[in-house]
Amino acid sequence: MKKKINVGLIGYGIGGQVFHAPLLTCVDGLMLKKIRVNNPSDAALANKRYPQVELVKDSKDIINDPTIDLVIITSPNTLHFALATEALNAGKHVVVDKPFTISSKEADEVINLANEKQKVLSVYHSRRFDSDFKTVQKIIDSGLLGNIVELESRYDRFRNFLKPNAWREDDAPGSGLLYDLGSHLIDQAVTLFGLPDALTAFINRQRSGSKTDDNFELIFYYKKIKVTLKSGMLIREPVFRFLLLGNEGTFIKKGMDVQEEALKAGLTPNDINNWGVEPAAIAGIINTTANGIHFTGNVESEKGDYKSYYENIYAAITNNVPLLVTAQQARNVIRIIELAFISEREKKTIEFTQN
Repeated sequence: MKKKINVGLIGYGIGGQVFHAPLLTCVDGLMLKKIRVNNPSDAALANKRYPQVELVKDSKDIINDPTIDLVIITSPNTLHFALATEALNAGKHVVVDKPFTISSKEADEVINLANEKQKVLSVYHSRRFDSDFKTVQKIIDSGLLGNIVELESRYDRFRNFLKPNAWREDDAPGSGLLYDLGSHLIDQAVTLFGLPDALTAFINRQRSGSKTDDNFELIFYYKKIKVTLKSGMLIREPVFRFLLLGNEGTFIKKGMDVQEEALKAGLTPNDINNWGVEPAAIAGIINTTANGIHFTGNVESEKGDYKSYYENIYAAITNNVPLLVTAQQARNVIRIIELAFISEREKKTIEFTQN
């Protein structure tokens, strides 16, 4: 009989509702036992979807419960460090939603504690499991474009107003677009090419009355590759998601991975046979020469698979399987964000340093 891992979920806002509970409950062996939720409408939704799960109002009711093995933290960013520390000290395995912590110093402390307690610690960088990103990885690995010289990646939205009561738009540590969507873009870039040698950042507030950053451009410098990461809240007409350039050709990908919209609609990987499969209409376009043959056309996207993240968490806890997303990798994302703010403040290119 498969070993059961009892799970406590701290937070049932958009993160808990869309990106965590529907996926972990699809993984055989992970048992959602408790959800910490305070908002009445969120609590009603949790009770409707998971009537067998106990709802609590205090995180300590999860952290101090001896029957809980794994704690998942989807609280506001400012609470990640404290809650992860409490959970590890209570002997729990921990998953933290991205961004890992507010500072690399906090991240280091949590990592050291997890090592001391010999507990699994991971950060939910789900965009590694997007269909478009997996396709970009495959194209790079295939050598179809020759030597890669440049990547531009965008993650844009259009909301020309400030969302009421949204902590991500408050003037507070860890708020703003760079910590939010920037965490995804940075993690993807580092997964593809490793840590940059240096970086330049342009971080802006474009919407009237904005209290925190809502637009950024990061440029990563490698020995032979340039990476540009961009995001904004005033992009009404979508451009592209990825632009990949090599000395033999180009790959362009438009559209977004379909998993988020399916999850928002209340669907899960157990409900759809073709989960994570993009429509052909948003397939990427390649124009290249390989083995002396010039060709252009559409590239069928790889299948997106957020569920595999939690399958890996289960395997890491039960069988010591290596983590797909390590806390150290997530810590490096936070360090890059710190250096980006220094670059913006000092108006110069900054060499990457771990501390």
